[in-house]
Amino acid sequence: MPSRPSLFSDDKEKKMLLENKTAVIYGGGGSIGGAMADAFAAQGARVFLAGRTPATLEAVADRIRAAGGQVETAVVDATDAAAVNDHIDAVAEKTGSVDISVNVITSDGLFQPLADISTPNLVAAVGRSLTTHLITTKAAARHMVKQESGVLLFFGGSDHANVLPGMGNVQIGFDAVESLRKQWAVELAPHGVRTVTLLTGGIVDTFPDIPEMEAPRQSIINASPLKRAATMADVGNVAAFVASEHGRSITSTQVNISFGACYG
Repeated sequence: MPSRPSLFSDDKEKKMLLENKTAVIYGGGGSIGGAMADAFAAQGARVFLAGRTPATLEAVADRIRAAGGQVETAVVDATDAAAVNDHIDAVAEKTGSVDISVNVITSDGLFQPLADISTPNLVAAVGRSLTTHLITTKAAARHMVKQESGVLLFFGGSDHANVLPGMGNVQIGFDAVESLRKQWAVELAPHGVRTVTLLTGGIVDTFPDIPEMEAPRQSIINASPLKRAATMADVGNVAAFVASEHGRSITSTQVNISFGACYG
């Protein structure tokens, strides 16, 4: 009887999950974008951070370089289609491919009852989120369709079973982006492009360490059957796995990283 291959290989034979892959992260200077960037770079990806604030981008880049990773930064306004297209075309020319594209840009949260939010403010908040996601996804999709491969990652997700009062534009914005992701999924799947959303109930270590945030932090933990909440490291690790060949069967769906708190 032939022996079965071992699940564990010698350290010398181990290959990083994202070796030789190119990842572009919009909002890469933020906590969530930075967590994904750390994980992608640690798994061998060449990471390109895009955002509007040079200082935050460079802070993430310095951390990655100190750990031995490959990273570059660029100041890019994700609401400017020409700037986004110029940047991703330059990335593709430099590396030969665009393998992973992530947009973690969200609008400022208007945490109020809907009746208290003006129509222009609500429309502007949701519209900005949709605009950046449409622009960045279109830009990445141009290259992924040509190469017949690629992974588009989205963050936030849609949890229809747990709608809370006072969330204002936040969940509405996530729901709108998730609808956009679903449409991209059916249009890009024939070209070998995977689309996946990381569904989260809230990342508690991104919350400000102030007394006012203790109750929201605890409510997220209490909502989980395991009484735990995802961390930034969890976000990065799951994102790296999903974007890799180990996650190649995952597409056109949400991956639940809420420790069971969400049911979307």
